[in-house]
Amino acid sequence: MSGLPADARAVVVTASNRASAGVYEDRSGQALAEGLRAMGFTVEGPHVRPDDAAELEMVLLAAIGSGADVVLTTGGTGLSPTDVTPEATRRVLEREAPGIAEAVRRYGESKVPTSVLSRGIAGTAGRTLVVNLPGSTGGVQDGLAVLGPLLPHVVSQLRGGDH
Repeated sequence: MSGLPADARAVVVTASNRASAGVYEDRSGQALAEGLRAMGFTVEGPHVRPDDAAELEMVLLAAIGSGADVVLTTGGTGLSPTDVTPEATRRVLEREAPGIAEAVRRYGESKVPTSVLSRGIAGTAGRTLVVNLPGSTGGVQDGLAVLGPLLPHVVSQLRGGDH
């Protein structure tokens, strides 16, 4: 993708009890990693973890601490009692960027009306953007469509670039 630094790094985290237990393959995390690579990111992951707020918080803090430019999660954003990704993410963010999560929900709404049920959030921690995406390949594709044009500017800004 034009404008993205050659050394841009992303980490992908999947929150899923069943995928982490090997019940099924993590397709949304793989799709997210592939999409980020196509944009020009070097990608670590997907790291598949259960829907556990403490564990997700630890993996998010490790990803942020590694100096990643972007950390994208997939899964755990719904209304189920086990969906805790936004809660874990909120604990590591320094500043929220609600417009990003709103844009992802809005983008998917015309195709899948239930996309507005996603509780995903977005924001920054240090020089890292963290965004929660739904746990479906369609939700990931919608998220990538929204984020694709934004990420070069976001990475530049978080690295100290001018407006």
